[in-house]
Amino acid sequence: MRERGLEPDFSPTVLAETGAITKPAEDRDPAIRDLRGLLWASIDNDDSRDLDQLSVAEPAGGDAVTILVAVADVDAVVGKGSAIDGHAQTNTTSVYTAAEVFPMLPEKLSTDLTSLGEGGERLAVVVEMTVGADGAATGGDVYRARVVNHAKLAYDAVAAWLDGAAPAPPRVAAVPGLDAQLRLQDRVAQAMKALRHHRGALSLETLEPRAVFDGDVLTDLRPDEANRARELIEDFMIAANGVTAKFLEARGFPALRRVLRAPERWERIVALAADLGERLPGAPNARALEAFLAARRRADPARFPDLSLSVVKLLGSGEYVLDPPGGAPHGHFGLAVRDYTHATAPNRRFPDLITQRLLKAALATQPAPYTDAELAALARHCTEAEDNAAKVERQVRKSAAALLLASRIGERFDAIVTGAGDKGTWVRVLKPPVEGKVVRGVEGLDVADRVRVELVRTDVERGFIDFARVT
Repeated sequence: MRERGLEPDFSPTVLAETGAITKPAEDRDPAIRDLRGLLWASIDNDDSRDLDQLSVAEPAGGDAVTILVAVADVDAVVGKGSAIDGHAQTNTTSVYTAAEVFPMLPEKLSTDLTSLGEGGERLAVVVEMTVGADGAATGGDVYRARVVNHAKLAYDAVAAWLDGAAPAPPRVAAVPGLDAQLRLQDRVAQAMKALRHHRGALSLETLEPRAVFDGDVLTDLRPDEANRARELIEDFMIAANGVTAKFLEARGFPALRRVLRAPERWERIVALAADLGERLPGAPNARALEAFLAARRRADPARFPDLSLSVVKLLGSGEYVLDPPGGAPHGHFGLAVRDYTHATAPNRRFPDLITQRLLKAALATQPAPYTDAELAALARHCTEAEDNAAKVERQVRKSAAALLLASRIGERFDAIVTGAGDKGTWVRVLKPPVEGKVVRGVEGLDVADRVRVELVRTDVERGFIDFARVT
């Protein structure tokens, strides 16, 4: 982390500031709505305690439903310019590794005083939207409120229940009305998902492995799999981020937008489709690409993650950019939306905290807390720091993978090329789902090519896994 400009430890000043914070934020502003009685619930990973958002649904007449997303008001505790804020601005994100989690904010805050944990009253910024039966959001608003999380739920258990494969999780069964509430949210989310993909949002399925331990011993790497509960939260967050971007634009405020530009390597995506007997247009087209992906998922679901990974690599990385008042947003190619920001995870991402401060200033009719020049510089820094954090996470994953493979030198694997350039050629094998460098036989290889490789070396400390191409 230090080599990449990230701080793994909190400074004494940050710790002193944190020690002086003894309770959640309070604010008796009469404009803050009291929504504690709504059936708010969180759905996250089983072990997550840094809870950023809650959701609830209410009938809005006819087939329409009002979806409300409550986002933890982190700014109410973490003041702009504080030492805590300075550490968050340096790292810009929590760093999640197999060895340890390095939170952006001290855990006393992110997992307690600024977390929307079960049972505690908290301040929140609420994003409200009305969704029709077709999944289209027809209106949106943002305001501050007091909320209470009535049930801390986990993705896998909720998904199994929604799919009819398991009984309701205990907390769902224990809270009257929560089962119907979640089924209503699921119905709306499924409609939103269908509409997004019809408009060209990309159906990508990559295998991000999570470390599995038996005590302190690393035993496996297993990918998190998509399910209906994850999709529910994903669709609500995408929609909430869109409403947020439009809200700031309508009030003449700048924004820190999250964009993914049209892919520069579109011609390679076209060639990849052609190799599979499909045709894509010559110019980047999200709807055409999504139709191709959906067809391939149906035709070959087992290999779809490999195809997804190839497309992800060819699409390139997202970035943060300044959207000044009256600007022309670049949009997000992968989500097929014009208006998108990051606003729903301020405990874990600094851009979301920046956006929250902009929202609160707009609501209070105060000047923006950042100048356009400051936002442009922060956009560049957040993009760079996020990339550095991802490299740290990837390096530790590689160390974990090297540890798992250390006893398997000489074994051969089927692999797919995930990167090819001046810095080297990289492949991923499926079991375990790990990536390594091809050190012999790289001639002619390009992203998405399938190849047979032999494991020739591992270096656990450096996270190196070396393969040789075999025929």
